[in-house]
Amino acid sequence: MSKIEKIEDIIVWQKAKSLTINIYKASNHGSFAKDFGLRDQIRRAAVSIPSNIAEGIWKRRK
Repeated sequence: MSKIEKIEDIIVWQKAKSLTINIYKASNHGSFAKDFGLRDQIRRAAVSIPSNIAEGIWKRRK
């Protein structure tokens, strides 16, 4: 297994970050953007994906 130098090198993290960006863009439009509670909850969930990946990698390296 190769050594991970930085979190940005991990493909699954890159895809999770891309998903988060797309969710932010999609939730800026239409009635979804007006439902602040739902919009913010979905955004927080999306942000948690790359955050949890990074946390798991960090704990593994300790």
